[in-house]
Amino acid sequence: MGRVLAKESDANRYTLRIDGAIGSAVDYRVSGNAISFTHTFTDPKRRGQGLAGEIVEFAVDDVEKNTEYRIVPMCWYVGEWFDKHPERAALLNR
Repeated sequence: MGRVLAKESDANRYTLRIDGAIGSAVDYRVSGNAISFTHTFTDPKRRGQGLAGEIVEFAVDDVEKNTEYRIVPMCWYVGEWFDKHPERAALLNR
């Protein structure tokens, strides 16, 4: 099975699954023209492998390519991700 990145709209989350199990996920909520990333989760057994950064980047890329939403980083991890990627700041809802 390997690694699979997906948007699970029915669950309001983006997931990175490894051999079928969630390795990392980002929960979101849409309101008007904004998408709020509310929580980032990484399986404790898989922490330190860069999975959270990978799923956040996948989610941000999806929002940029497929929507007109502005991003609200309500989760501290997503906020830090944007601090490390200032070139993506135009997507933020200030």
